[in-house]
Amino acid sequence: MAVSQRRRLSSAENGAQVGKTNGNSHRAPNHSSAEAKQKRELDREFLISVLESSATRRDAKAYLQTFGSSLAKTSTKSPSKHDGIRAVTETPQFVQGLAKEPVEEVGEAPHIAIVKLREPQAWDDALLDGVTKTLTQLRDLGLLSVIILDCPMGQASPEDWNQTVFQQTDRILSAIGRHGSPGAQVVDSGIWKNSKEPQNLSSITPAPLFVGFKEAFTTPLKHGHILVVPPRAYSQSALSFKESDSNETVLALARFFSGLQFNSQILGGETLVNDSVGRPLRRALVDRVIVIDPLGGIPLSEQRHGARVFINLEEEFEHVESTLTAAAENTSSAAGGGFKPKHLENLRLVKSTLAILPSTASAVITSPAEAANLRIQSNSNDSTVMDRVAGEVGTRRWQNPLIHNLLTDRPIYSASLPIGRIKPAYSAEVAKPHMPTTTLAKKGLPVTIFPDPRATPWLPPKPGAPRLRLTDTCVDLPRLIHLIDDSFSRKLDVKHYLDRVQDSLAGIIIAGEYEGGAILTWEKPYGMDEGAAYDANRLVPYLDKFAVLKKSQGAGGVADIVFNAMVRDCFPGGVCWRSRKNNPVNKWYFERSAGVRKLPESNWAMFWTNPNIPLDEDSMKAYEDVCRSVVPSWADDKQAD
Repeated sequence: MAVSQRRRLSSAENGAQVGKTNGNSHRAPNHSSAEAKQKRELDREFLISVLESSATRRDAKAYLQTFGSSLAKTSTKSPSKHDGIRAVTETPQFVQGLAKEPVEEVGEAPHIAIVKLREPQAWDDALLDGVTKTLTQLRDLGLLSVIILDCPMGQASPEDWNQTVFQQTDRILSAIGRHGSPGAQVVDSGIWKNSKEPQNLSSITPAPLFVGFKEAFTTPLKHGHILVVPPRAYSQSALSFKESDSNETVLALARFFSGLQFNSQILGGETLVNDSVGRPLRRALVDRVIVIDPLGGIPLSEQRHGARVFINLEEEFEHVESTLTAAAENTSSAAGGGFKPKHLENLRLVKSTLAILPSTASAVITSPAEAANLRIQSNSNDSTVMDRVAGEVGTRRWQNPLIHNLLTDRPIYSASLPIGRIKPAYSAEVAKPHMPTTTLAKKGLPVTIFPDPRATPWLPPKPGAPRLRLTDTCVDLPRLIHLIDDSFSRKLDVKHYLDRVQDSLAGIIIAGEYEGGAILTWEKPYGMDEGAAYDANRLVPYLDKFAVLKKSQGAGGVADIVFNAMVRDCFPGGVCWRSRKNNPVNKWYFERSAGVRKLPESNWAMFWTNPNIPLDEDSMKAYEDVCRSVVPSWADDKQAD
């Protein structure tokens, strides 16, 4: 490296050190021993309350193993833990058989969330205080935040914009400092900007921004500080700080922390080596990307209020993107509804960022009000509203989407839950109900459906017409059998099952690499042959097998993905199925069905998704006949499946 280049880098690093020192000045003052003891007690009670109200036993174990043994020790000191962490009954999960223990991940890298705050200058102090309180609670639960401010310059002069950035940075630092120590630290010189046109270094995205001074981020994180990154980047060509795109900053930090910032960046025609050569060095574990935007999550549709609860990016991104693009181009009409260009920008941001991160990472897009837990209209003062914590026992409507997601890796409401089952909250800003505005996005899983309902809708086949077979080459039968055996903890009698569904198969749904799936059939009522049932329109759409690998049950959204594909794409007109009366999955089934009936003199409960079925006596009788007469195909010969 040339001498002049070394001098320039030294100057920039000195600037970073100044920024770091200035950040230290915003740390919260030391508490007295009594205050520290009180805070530890409050932290312990907070941890216990959120674990008891938001997490199942499986969730709690996975969370404690991921975020450190110290939290586990804290949670077991309370007498209320005599019976362990209580499984919540309000949020049933699709779990069959015995659960396998999650594998503990050991590492020294801190767990972090990259958090983008859009237009914080438009938030009042109570709203900002609530958001920062949630972020400090996430820190108490083991997830540190790296906050990127998004304060667009717009028509403002550079002087006015800089003043706005300084003011908002100070507001956030002060607000975080009020919620305990260690506080927050500003990092205003760690992000650098390429002086040349960025190279397309990967298939993901070019890299106009990068971390030029890594200690500005890694050192304060080791000491438990929340970081605040103003929307500025150091430009070597201009020898000054310029406005930077907050989305590019999010991507730059995701690359850096994940060890995917390439070994060299081009600066002024010379090479600056800023990472180790060889194996990528992971600086932190980026578990979450959080976008807190006044617009909230991705809208459900132009006709419906609220946000999409969950987006499986692998399967749904193109559809959602095209919907938002079309709406953004039509904002002048009523069809544009609640869709805004920023929704599309946020969707693309989380897609690009999650593409850099491990498959276990997820993204949450929410509003400041929901992130701050300002969701319920109260007759008391604002401080009382703000004091209600996310995990308060017995109050699902008070659950904070960010804390609930940290503990469970799921949205508050299941993605397969019918929209009519989601109870609206009451805004603290207006005394009227509103739907949740939080979207959880994951890389997700591809969904394969045979036959493809987009090409040919699933309709009852004519007798004798060609149809799908489980032995067709498009189906990996050994993996499908393994999926069923693992999910039910029972061995399938393969020959018996293939013979039984050979002439009745409607189709199959496969999620990912056979991580989940469903086998659906057309069943004829008892006493009717196939031709008579077809002519009388009495062939019943039946869910024969619904299976999720044990390792994917209760988390990851696999069951939701399969169920949604079934009711939205395959059988939108309705489907029925049966389950043992004592099956622990029944509560999960009940929340997603239009009705349930216990069949007398049998061990079965019957579920259906078409709300009009009870009004049609013949259809209801056909459903019952099918659910009573289907013969199980288990190798152990037990008749209750």
